[in-house]
Amino acid sequence: MEIRPATPADIPALCRLLDQLFAQEAEFTPDRTAQQRGLAAIIDDPAVGEILLAHEDGQILGMVNLLYTVSTALGTPVALLEDMVVNAAARGHGLGTQLLEAAIATAQSRGCRRITLLTDADNLDAQRFYARQGFARSPMIPLRRALDPQP
Repeated sequence: MEIRPATPADIPALCRLLDQLFAQEAEFTPDRTAQQRGLAAIIDDPAVGEILLAHEDGQILGMVNLLYTVSTALGTPVALLEDMVVNAAARGHGLGTQLLEAAIATAQSRGCRRITLLTDADNLDAQRFYARQGFARSPMIPLRRALDPQP
C-alpha cells in the first residue's frame, strides 16, 4: 500500500469514495458534479489544500482531504480535515491510521499547528478512532449557515 497526492485523473475514484462517506453522513448526500468540482479545486491549487490517497495494485482504497487556513489565535497555518474515508471493503487493516498519520505529517510539514475535524454526533466508531489518534473534543460547537450562490 502506498500513499500519494491525488491527481486530476484520480477524481472519478475519489468521487466513489465520497459516495460512501456521504451515504453515512446525516448532513450530506452524494452530488457527483459538486464532488468533482470540489476535488478539482483542491487538486488544482495546493494553497487551498491537499488530497492524499492510499492505493494498492492500481486500486484507490482511501482518501483524506486537508484544507488550509490561518489561525489568528495561533498566528500560524492550521488545517481542516474535511473528508476521510476508507473503502468499506478495505477497512479494519490499519489503512485509516496510515492515511491519518500521513495527513498529520503533511500538515506539520506545511507549518500547521492544529488540525480540526467534524464528525457526525452519532458516529461513535469515528469518534473512537480519532480519539485513539490524539484528537480531543473541543468545547466549541460547530455552527453552519447555508448561503445562496451569488449571481
